[in-house]
Amino acid sequence: MSSTSPFRPERFLANENFPAPSTGYLRFHGFDILSIQESFRSIQDKTVIELARTENRIILTFDKDYGEMIYRYGLEDPPSVVFFRSKGKEPREAGKILRSLLENEQILLNGAFTIVSKDSIRQRKYNQPS
Repeated sequence: MSSTSPFRPERFLANENFPAPSTGYLRFHGFDILSIQESFRSIQDKTVIELARTENRIILTFDKDYGEMIYRYGLEDPPSVVFFRSKGKEPREAGKILRSLLENEQILLNGAFTIVSKDSIRQRKYNQPS
């Protein structure tokens, strides 16, 4: 596939722990992705959340604290999050997994907390009761 527009128009915010090779992989394939690692090193999770809200971006992370902030502490108007449980075997794996997810028309990342495990994907939509 060429480096043209992505499958869908989602915009992403790669948390500081999201591998730079995955960020580069996604950009090569036309995704709009802002990197905390490149532009906002060492900012706090609350600031990442505000940035995601302000810029209407989906957070990509390996940090389980986002789930805790959203669900345990009842964060109002939470940003969409894709939480990867494993970094995989190589640094571009998270980017490849995300690209594959977006090829599936039934997966909608906006308005949800999405958990990506080695063999499964689970989602919890924010507007639905638990």
